Amino acid sequence: MQCSRFCSSIFVTALALVLTIAAEAATPDPALVSAVASPARNPAAVARDAARHPVEELTFFGLTPTMTVVEVWPGGGYWTDILGPYLAQRGHYYIALPVGDAEEDGGAKRLRERLAAEKDRLGTVHETSLGPGHFDLAPPGSADLVVTFRNLHNWMDGGYADAALTGAFKALKPGGILGIEEHRGRNDRPQDPKAKDGYVRQDFTIAMAKRAGFEFVGSSEVNANPRDTKDWVDGVWTLPPTLSQGDKDRARYVAVGEADNYVLKFRKPK
Repeated sequence: MQCSRFCSSIFVTALALVLTIAAEAATPDPALVSAVASPARNPAAVARDAARHPVEELTFFGLTPTMTVVEVWPGGGYWTDILGPYLAQRGHYYIALPVGDAEEDGGAKRLRERLAAEKDRLGTVHETSLGPGHFDLAPPGSADLVVTFRNLHNWMDGGYADAALTGAFKALKPGGILGIEEHRGRNDRPQDPKAKDGYVRQDFTIAMAKRAGFEFVGSSEVNANPRDTKDWVDGVWTLPPTLSQGDKDRARYVAVGEADNYVLKFRKPK
């Protein structure tokens, strides 16, 4: 019995690794490559592509142009500039914006203005919301893919991370995919339930997603950064792009680069 359980555990781990390698080796969609290469994208966003690897990450999640996709908390629109044009003709694109005081000093308002001004390029973008008391990201069972990039720590700080993941589960079709990118916390330290330094342990995230009902599919190291020691004075915001310390030790933090990030893929069971 012990051998059987042990062998089963090895098989599951090996299968997850094989699936991850296969997904990362997938050939990118030329239309996605074209969307990322668009000269209409903000040059400041393009400058971050070397750290964020948009083609590789979205390919890992299995994005296709006919999907219904929900992006949760799109921030300044880095991914919107890619997902909007890519999905405009044959897909459906939702953005779940912060609510109330969580609107990040008018960031949601600025994004709405840009969506209106660039509608011909970005297509029709359906707006929903996520925040305390607001977890209906899309019509139930309608989404093929829900993605969120470096936001989980904010939901943990607000005390509604579990509710947010449950909202993603509800929005997805059976078999639909949840993609999470987050700053990777250190395994040799207990996880702060509020994630005040912006870092979240990978095993902690997997456990939260499973608690919401998801199956873990695999992980990608495309955004890993071994230079990030995760012991900075202002947490993850010490590093680019925020550089919270201003000119103090700036060259040191720029040399480290953006934080060490994991990319995780989950599935809603069929």
